[in-house]
Amino acid sequence: MNVAVLDFGKTNSKLLVFRQDGSVLHEIRTKPNWTCQGGFRVLDDAALYDWAVRAIGDAVEQHGVEGLMVSGHGCTFALAEEGGLTHPILDYEQEPPAEIAEQIDRRIPDFSETFSPRLPLGFNYGRHMLWLKAVDPQAFTAATYILGYPQYWSWRFGGRPVSEVSYLGCHSHLWAPRRRDFSSLVEAEGWRGQMPGFERAGAVIGEQCFGSVRNTISLHNGVHDSNAALYAYRRQQLGAFTVVSTGTWVVVLNPECPLDALDSDRDMLVNVDIGGGPVPTIRFMGGREFETISGDWQGAISLDAVHQVIESGIMALPSFAPGGPMPHRHGELIGRAPAAEERAAAALLYVALMIDISLDLIHSDKTVVIDGGLNNGGLLASVLAALRPDQGFLQGVTLEGSATGAAAFAFESVGRSFAVTAPEPVRAAHFAGLAGYRDGWRALVFECGVASKAAGGDQ
Repeated sequence: MNVAVLDFGKTNSKLLVFRQDGSVLHEIRTKPNWTCQGGFRVLDDAALYDWAVRAIGDAVEQHGVEGLMVSGHGCTFALAEEGGLTHPILDYEQEPPAEIAEQIDRRIPDFSETFSPRLPLGFNYGRHMLWLKAVDPQAFTAATYILGYPQYWSWRFGGRPVSEVSYLGCHSHLWAPRRRDFSSLVEAEGWRGQMPGFERAGAVIGEQCFGSVRNTISLHNGVHDSNAALYAYRRQQLGAFTVVSTGTWVVVLNPECPLDALDSDRDMLVNVDIGGGPVPTIRFMGGREFETISGDWQGAISLDAVHQVIESGIMALPSFAPGGPMPHRHGELIGRAPAAEERAAAALLYVALMIDISLDLIHSDKTVVIDGGLNNGGLLASVLAALRPDQGFLQGVTLEGSATGAAAFAFESVGRSFAVTAPEPVRAAHFAGLAGYRDGWRALVFECGVASKAAGGDQ
């Protein structure tokens, strides 16, 4: 049996075909298109659907795919009725007008109920739901279903409309983790009746024919991407560990962190795993910030470039994107003007230092597993291992932890085994002056009061 996973990210979307032995047979990528319509930036979902149908069809014909699973980033919802969307899907990177924001933000539940911090833009997609309802109430009236982003795609490809707890519980303002039920916002807005019944991530929710041979494949209920990455490693019985899942977002999940340690002002929150359990989390837009600082560097980064940046004291100081543990500080690059590769090295060191502080804030003191595209080549993990010598570090053998975890759900839901190669130990890098560079960076960040708080933690 082979399974196709569609992993829908904000910046990149991809289809991967997995064998039961965990190997990837095939991969294809695209970039979603965003357009302007009715005062909103919205997804060109028709173009993305056409790409996905072609990609699935090719995978069915060429690789004998028997199942389709979806994972997705955690900031997006869809309003749907039997004929399709009642409003195009919103781009989460847009802020409601000030007069609307003032009205809707008063209706957001307390952090103590939802463990969803009050974040800008649509990082809490419940906030964007309130915005859309204020501007276009008919879109909600006409909608039969309110769907999470992965569930929208599972439904669009022919599955039943369903809900899934890891996505609803993903900093949405829509879920109360302690009660394991919808939040007071859902009740106040009358949305419960539009929420379909729950199915577990990976459950078969339909069948559909794809490709010129019209082979029928199973459609599986989708999942939140970072929770899929967590599951990929949890099933390997690694003991207590923290996952650092990297992509457009760097998401740090530590199930061992006490809930009362979460600081809503630092983009700390509770994610919800596929069983409904709370997963304390801290995050920042590390992939987006890396692109900004590095000038969209695409190649490898040499050890010499990292050495040069450390020796020269070139530093990127937070923050270069909204949200994160230092949301009120504007990013800047200090020191002499760097060459192109040095900018990339400074960007990588920035991401490592931000993860370092995030690990402090989330009370991580056991094994850390680094996963995802920002660790391409293993340099990020090796820098982190050098910064935190008292912790063990592992790295995923593939960069696709989210898609791998999603594939595991699909295989397991039909009683098939799925083997994943265990993450491998990380050898700490040796960069002369790295400890002093870290201390200097933190001393500068002390000004915004976050690094000092982190330094007083458990480390």
